[in-house]
Amino acid sequence: MCGIVGYIGNKEAFPVLINGLKRLEYRGYDSAGVAILNGTLDVYKQQGKVGELEEFVLSQKVQGNVGIGHTRWATHGEPSDANAHPHLSMNGKFSVVHNGIIENYARLKEDLVKHGFVFSSETDTEVLANLIEFFYNQADDISAETAVQLALSKVVGAYGIAVLCSEEKDKIVVARKGSPLVVGLGNGEYFVASDASPIAEFTNHVVYLNDEDVAVLDKNNFTLKNIQNNPVSMKITNLDLEIGELDKGDFEHFMLKEIYEQPKTIEETFRGRLKPEYSEIVLGGLLNVFPRIMEAERIVIVGCGTSWHAALIGEYMLEEYARVPVEVEYASEFRYRKPVLTEKDAVIFISQSGETADTMAALHLAKEKGALVLGICNVVGSSLSRETDAGVYTHAGVEIGVASTKAFTAQVTVLTMFALKLAKAKGNIGEEEYQELVKELSQIPEKGKQVLENNEAIKQVAEKYKDAVNALYLGRGYLFPVALEGALKLKEISYIHAEGYAAGEMKHGPIALVDDNLPVVVVAPHDAYYEKIVSNIQEVKARKGNVIAIVTEGDKGLKEMANDVIEIPKSHPALAPLLAVLPLQLLAYHIALLRGCNVDQPRNLAKSVTVE
Repeated sequence: MCGIVGYIGNKEAFPVLINGLKRLEYRGYDSAGVAILNGTLDVYKQQGKVGELEEFVLSQKVQGNVGIGHTRWATHGEPSDANAHPHLSMNGKFSVVHNGIIENYARLKEDLVKHGFVFSSETDTEVLANLIEFFYNQADDISAETAVQLALSKVVGAYGIAVLCSEEKDKIVVARKGSPLVVGLGNGEYFVASDASPIAEFTNHVVYLNDEDVAVLDKNNFTLKNIQNNPVSMKITNLDLEIGELDKGDFEHFMLKEIYEQPKTIEETFRGRLKPEYSEIVLGGLLNVFPRIMEAERIVIVGCGTSWHAALIGEYMLEEYARVPVEVEYASEFRYRKPVLTEKDAVIFISQSGETADTMAALHLAKEKGALVLGICNVVGSSLSRETDAGVYTHAGVEIGVASTKAFTAQVTVLTMFALKLAKAKGNIGEEEYQELVKELSQIPEKGKQVLENNEAIKQVAEKYKDAVNALYLGRGYLFPVALEGALKLKEISYIHAEGYAAGEMKHGPIALVDDNLPVVVVAPHDAYYEKIVSNIQEVKARKGNVIAIVTEGDKGLKEMANDVIEIPKSHPALAPLLAVLPLQLLAYHIALLRGCNVDQPRNLAKSVTVE
């Protein structure tokens, strides 16, 4: 969601801040702003794009070596100049940028009003800025750091904040709880950001803050404490992030680049993990806990959005091959419904960013119940990777497009390897079938490249359906979650209402929608469900629906039956999702583009959902 960047050092702060904000645009935002400390505390902010803010500030000839910046995704108060960050306290002593939500802001605001504070925005963040100033004014010996600690002790909710004080001119105070922050270490300079992308070009040494950490930065020093003012040990991490990953390269959009990167990212995800001649799968991150995984009586997989769809595919594989009971849960529901968990359960949490608020809250719940807590994550050093008992990184690389593509296929790849490794260890899969599956997994990247060669044909299909109002996606077995994911991609970036269904459920309601205006995307490769799904297609055609079929290469029957056909190479049914999802991603991309939508930054969406 919202993005934070900060700088203190010998450089001019504004160029660092504005470039950092551009790196954070992928997170989704409606306004942006910066605060520069240079004798005075000057704030520049406005609704709209970072480029517009840059033009405005450059005309002001801003100078200063200390500053903070923010891209805002509206929570409290509509998008506007007044509600944009940074926020100043009433007397201008403090400027604050904030990710997260202060849940008790209304009560705090009421108390501050009684003390004479006046507010100029609708945000919870301005309440925090004034609360910090309130404590700062209580005594002459209270520092900005102490005021921040005192204010945060009264706060209920989630926050990642960076704070400037006009009376302490060479200092940035930062703190986090439930919303990620990273500090970059330089030579006589420090950087702050909500993720590593804005600071990767300046440093590869970072410290990820933990919940309730409070860091104080000046040009030559970095201290780390907690809200209670107790010292906290500092772990410096080497950042493995190439600047080229943050650029579009020769592609028009990040989303298209990331779709095309999937053969490579799938290969990177299993590289070093599939041993020669497919004799073994090695998941080093699970080595120490694998005996406990073997003993688990149940596996629960938890995720949100696209990660939830990947989890469904994992459920199918684990139950079919490892023969272990599996449940898949939405993190947002799991955390509130008092789930039954014991130390005999293994709970897998899936998150691209490793910072999803609902997923992290569900993780904490599972730990409290004594379950084995595992993670599948794309971001090294993320909260998820630090707080799980063990886990597996996906190695998908940075994903900038808000609509997830390569993260999904990387997650499915990890779940596939996990299911096969567990199945073999339990003796529930024959050696021949195991060898066949692992060998076919190694061939998926090359087959994926073949699918992407159909891009122009898929674009032609998109031109036929770009004006659709609704769309229906159908699949069976392993392809049912792919239908869900295809529908999600279409509505995320094109704003066409789309729903995914198990094809066998069509007669239980969705068939009422079918007419000659409805495109029905059917994921129908040649597998055990083929004859059943052909019957579903005939039912759609009988009602004049327009069928777009994803079929196995060489399928002649559906070519005659469907309005449009997109072929994918033949693969094992359990691995078909890794190929079938690619044309659905491209179809959504091209339809959105033809409708004039911003495919990288779809409206109202954010890349990392770090608030409820």
